[in-house]
Amino acid sequence: MLDLHRLVLLRELSIRGTLAAVAQALNHSPSAVSQQLSLLEKEAGVKLLRKSGRGVRLTPQAEVLVEATSELLDTIERAEATLAASLTEVRGRVRVAVFQSAALALMPQALRIMSERFPEVRVEMVQREPEEALHDTWAREFDIVVAEQYPSHTAAWLPDLDRRELTRDEIRLALPPAGIAVPLTSTDLLGARDMPWVMEPRGTATRHFAEQACRTAGFEPDVRYETADLQAQIRLVESGNAVAFLPDLLWVGRDTTCRLVELAGAPHRTVFTAQRTAGLGSPAVAAFREALEEVAASV
Repeated sequence: MLDLHRLVLLRELSIRGTLAAVAQALNHSPSAVSQQLSLLEKEAGVKLLRKSGRGVRLTPQAEVLVEATSELLDTIERAEATLAASLTEVRGRVRVAVFQSAALALMPQALRIMSERFPEVRVEMVQREPEEALHDTWAREFDIVVAEQYPSHTAAWLPDLDRRELTRDEIRLALPPAGIAVPLTSTDLLGARDMPWVMEPRGTATRHFAEQACRTAGFEPDVRYETADLQAQIRLVESGNAVAFLPDLLWVGRDTTCRLVELAGAPHRTVFTAQRTAGLGSPAVAAFREALEEVAASV
């Protein structure tokens, strides 16, 4: 009989690409992963891995086992959800991945709701960039993800992930306070063309949106500062060192001295949750998802 743990290692290799990445994700040594996969080959009686440069690639027979393993894991997850639903109280663990502004605006109250209504549910949160978090939720590292989607930049659609919209928040131009002397020709996007900008790193949906908005307005932004920390972006704007595009969700529960200017077309960011369809029957995850939706509806 094939060993499920070894099958999971093979599936992880198909997802992560290298033995080292699998070892890091599962807290094993690369040699231990390699040894377990060698034992799986003996169990299966067929070649599962072939050398490819410095790495390995899966054979067609390995791909067959990977697909079967995904189906097995889905079956187990559905069974666990059904078992949990048969109990009289909601309990268990919920692993959630969330991006920064949602962590600040939504998570504190959602966690309070969970602790008051479902004290037997343990919620564990990790902050991750949305695209990475979506992939990791699909790969079973998390039970649910809070992610975002910017205008003209659709988040990846991964198979068997159930999406539900949480909220939409407007994206505005954030300018320094009125009392700080900065070279603005007007309080609109074109008037900020000569100011230094702070944006998220290249490759992010936020950066793509920001650059395209400036280019559509007729200029190339002087991106002098890069940071994924939106609290740092706020401080750079408030101190008069930069301008930025910032979403309204950032201002939940806090004041700002920034001047917030509406952009043409009033672009919005969509915030949503995603969960594997195999786990939709989990009472604990369902309770947490509903708590998030309750908080999002109130902000």
